[in-house]
Amino acid sequence: MTLSIRRTVYLGLLCFALCVTVPSCLAGQDMEAVRLAMAGRKLSPEAAGALELQVKSAPDDVSARTKLLGYYFLRAHTSPEARSARQEHVLWLIRNRQDAPILETPYARLDNVLERSAYEEGKKAWLEQVDRQPQNAALLGRAAGYFLLSDSAMAESLYRRAEAAEPQNPAWPGQLGHLYALGLIDKTGEGKQRSAKAALEAYERSLERMKGSETRESVLSDVATVALEAGEMAKARTYAERLVAEHGGDGDMVHHGHVVLGRIALRAGDVDGAKQHLLAAGETPGSAALRSFGPNMRLAQELLQKGERQTVLDYFKLCGSFWKRGELEVWSKEVEAGKMPDFGANLVY
Repeated sequence: MTLSIRRTVYLGLLCFALCVTVPSCLAGQDMEAVRLAMAGRKLSPEAAGALELQVKSAPDDVSARTKLLGYYFLRAHTSPEARSARQEHVLWLIRNRQDAPILETPYARLDNVLERSAYEEGKKAWLEQVDRQPQNAALLGRAAGYFLLSDSAMAESLYRRAEAAEPQNPAWPGQLGHLYALGLIDKTGEGKQRSAKAALEAYERSLERMKGSETRESVLSDVATVALEAGEMAKARTYAERLVAEHGGDGDMVHHGHVVLGRIALRAGDVDGAKQHLLAAGETPGSAALRSFGPNMRLAQELLQKGERQTVLDYFKLCGSFWKRGELEVWSKEVEAGKMPDFGANLVY
């Protein structure tokens, strides 16, 4: 697999993971579209072919196109035919059904490097739709999603326009927070802290506009993490403690709450406290996100840098109760050999 393909797969799946685990990012019809696309990933080639025939006779069948986008999502990285078919469906939806919920997700984004020509067609089509409906917040948001990984400045501008069109809608500052948080992945130093502060401000603006505790709590793990990266330790601790104290039955929230609290402890020089939080993060009952994408490894990495190998190995064993993947075994062997594993996207999840 070439570097550019690895980049595309990594960023696409990373963005997908962030979206599907944050209800404020994808909700309602958008989550239903994701479920259809995920069902499409399980289609046989024969079933996908039948759906293609169905779409030819009924072009406006958005559900069928959504399933097909799921079917082609990963296949497009290795099959030119799948890539071409996927591009055709994405472009058709942008031009004809801008209301299709799947357009809000990574399943309908085109890569500006590997799919340059198709990407440019999609960009032109989206901007034409924006010019026709400049006050349509939902359309502005879906257009912004298209540019999320390829043109952050364009995505930011469109999300801000959506927020201006619907100033009381918490979704738009929430999406801005998500955009700024993605910027933390490849930034360091002051640049990373600036992105974290921008994400924190946006997320908190979103929280202020939310109604209902369930909706508000769904973004707390993101707010706690960006508050930590922004150097807002008091806020980070408050949000993380709330995750742990109020959500004992939600493995995902408890897991991320302890990860943040452990990182705060480390920054205060409390290594023993950080170790306790790491083990508590591994003792959670798991969740759909943890079972799919795995545990967060940021605190584990930071403890390894302090030489705390045994605690990290114990953490791996605990995580094995909910994440049945080979990475844990590989990482364990590397840690036992005194090496630092490449945790990849699990430093972000």
